[in-house]
Amino acid sequence: MIALLQRVSRASVHVDGTEVAAIDGGLLVLVGVQPQDDEARGRRLLERLLGYRVFADAQGRMNRSLRDTGGGLLLVPQFTLAADTASGSRASFTTAAAPEQARRLFEHLVNEARAVHGRVGSGVFGADMRVALVNEGPVTFWLEA
Repeated sequence: MIALLQRVSRASVHVDGTEVAAIDGGLLVLVGVQPQDDEARGRRLLERLLGYRVFADAQGRMNRSLRDTGGGLLLVPQFTLAADTASGSRASFTTAAAPEQARRLFEHLVNEARAVHGRVGSGVFGADMRVALVNEGPVTFWLEA
């Protein structure tokens, strides 16, 4: 699984003009699923997301995690993260998981996150979403599990 995480002061997802999820301070995470992914990789990714130190401590160093701060977690499915962009001028999506597998694993990730973190919102798999965010820093990391 691929995650593009961004430290945000706020983020939201809208579908058809309606807000479906929003957080204040925390992490916005775009999630891509690849064919070799499974629930174990999803659990590993979630552990990394909750434990990754991207928030400042008292000295201004990135030493605090989402678990430490209790901030929000907004998970958004984005199959384009798994695209093959190695050649040409158009992405190939043969490296992305099939929609059924990706939906199942994304929903599993969301459910696992809600069970252990609490402040979790999510985008809508397969929907045309409008994602708004205020990236703090900016701080953005690419993680894979």
